[in-house]
Amino acid sequence: MPAALVTGSSRGIGRAIAEQFARDGYDVAVNYVRSAERAKAVAESIAAETDADAVAVQADVGDADDAADLVDEAVEAFGGLDHVVNNAGIDQHVYTDDLSPADFDRVMDTNVNGAFNVTKAALAHLRESDDDPSASVTNVSSILAYTGAPIECHYAASKAGLLGLTKSHAADFAPKVRVNAVAPGHVETDMTADRSDEEKREEMAKIPVGQFGQPEDIADAVAYLRDAGFVTGETLNVNGGELMR
Repeated sequence: MPAALVTGSSRGIGRAIAEQFARDGYDVAVNYVRSAERAKAVAESIAAETDADAVAVQADVGDADDAADLVDEAVEAFGGLDHVVNNAGIDQHVYTDDLSPADFDRVMDTNVNGAFNVTKAALAHLRESDDDPSASVTNVSSILAYTGAPIECHYAASKAGLLGLTKSHAADFAPKVRVNAVAPGHVETDMTADRSDEEKREEMAKIPVGQFGQPEDIADAVAYLRDAGFVTGETLNVNGGELMR
């Protein structure tokens, strides 16, 4: 059975992606940093409800050694690796006046360096994949990569950085490994749960389809890119029409 590694998959969008891969016939490595119990619960649920195997693997992808160990554990568990989804990310709402260089670096380390670290560690295994149509990497970016954000410049910058990384790696790794990105709009997850009712109303007014996205919407987009053999270097915007490009 082919195998996938989904970073930051103990909850939210990452969990939905891991579960979608399992339903589609892929063994899955569920990555977490601190949420051990939740990650183990995801792996156990996948094993119980699908024919796939799943393992929960702790790693801080912002650390290159941790990322390499994560890939090694996934390969050891499944005998190879066919797809990587770089979903791990952290956010922080703070204006630039109050943003410390350390916090800026912390967000960049996880959101951009993490994707680079995992992809670099996995590349040799992906090139050995015989999955059809081909091995792939999908980076989870954000609508904020295009719009920016006044209270989270480091998050927006990190997600924009992922788009440049996506295009560069797509050109670098072709034709054996395809690399794409998804850029979600407002998706209801733990990361957005702290927004006020007023903020939610203001955000909803910007979305033509009249509803917020769900983690499963992003999982569907990732599954499409995984199977789209003639697509590489692209970003699929999944935002309900909030930003039409």
